[in-house]
Amino acid sequence: MTKDNSMNQPGISRRYFLQVTGAGLVTATALGATGFKARAEAYGKFTWISPRGTLEVLDDYPYWAAKKAGYFDGLDTDMQPGPSDGTATVKFVDVGQADMGFPSPGVFSFAIQNGMKLKSVFHMGARDTFSIAFRKGEGSNDLKKLEGKTILLGSAAWQSITDPLLAAQGVDIKKVKYVEAGWPTWGTALAGGQGDAALSWEGLRAEWIAKGLDFEYWLGVKNSKLPANTFVVRSADLEDPDKKAFLEKYLRGWAMGLEFGYQNPRAAVEAVFEQFPTLAKNLGPELGTTSILQQINVFRGDMDKRGGWGSHDMASWQGFFDEIHKIGQITNPVKAEDVCTNDLIPAANDFDKAKVKADADGVKLSEGFAALDVEKIKAHLFDSAVK
Repeated sequence: MTKDNSMNQPGISRRYFLQVTGAGLVTATALGATGFKARAEAYGKFTWISPRGTLEVLDDYPYWAAKKAGYFDGLDTDMQPGPSDGTATVKFVDVGQADMGFPSPGVFSFAIQNGMKLKSVFHMGARDTFSIAFRKGEGSNDLKKLEGKTILLGSAAWQSITDPLLAAQGVDIKKVKYVEAGWPTWGTALAGGQGDAALSWEGLRAEWIAKGLDFEYWLGVKNSKLPANTFVVRSADLEDPDKKAFLEKYLRGWAMGLEFGYQNPRAAVEAVFEQFPTLAKNLGPELGTTSILQQINVFRGDMDKRGGWGSHDMASWQGFFDEIHKIGQITNPVKAEDVCTNDLIPAANDFDKAKVKADADGVKLSEGFAALDVEKIKAHLFDSAVK
């Protein structure tokens, strides 16, 4: 728990928020002119940066499944955890130290507010992944009851996620207090009696159970119309034909990984577990599969109404930008089409779905995974929702 007294006041001031998020800022001077010149000429190794400060999670399963299956077709790709500072994923892309970030809409809005020339090119989170965790018996489906209460965050930057989520549910966010309880300890802090609630998300719910953190949840995936995390790149890269072509191939790998996971979630979990043995030991087959099924629900959304994996619902994004402008998270109105694009989506989804299904179906599962009843797990995905 932070001992900064400013965190005990309602909300986190804009000034404090910028101080926190500025702490891990990578400047152009630190990289040097040579680094920028090399980046401008060609991607070379294409670097994707996590928003979580770690890669040892199931959230990125499409990449690991696609890499194992050879779907990146010889592209030179790299995954980096980045700092745990919630805004590093956009800062590093902005200054050229990474090529693609995976921010929440709130952190993306931080980038826009601070003049970063970034654009969302592949919307992973078709449904709102974020949730509010409560200790058992203390939850409510009426989030207005959080007024006057304290919400725990892993990073102060996550206020940009929580404020619009609450405001869209009619909460007066000026009456909500936030405490930065640290990554990865904010869930443990809630279980230990600190604060009244905590920010969480799909996939993490299962990981918390593995750590003995058994909460009940107000689920955004069931109750919110806001979008979730997305892939962003520098806007200028989309003006470069070679880089645009590379991005289409790269995103096709992710889309194929998403399709693979949808067709055989257990095989996708195994691909991640092979990469991270400690994660495998901590979660095990059942909770790993539970986690990935939660995320598949978010990433897939209502595919019948989408233009394919990664397609932006511009109405949902516009609703988000209108909400954060109303609450003062951004000072100027934002038009969704100006900062989000579906231009790369047709090429990203131009792959042989029958082949991917055959690849997924052809995986020989280990004994622990083969024994799982996936349909039974699906039937209980939302048992921890507040009743």
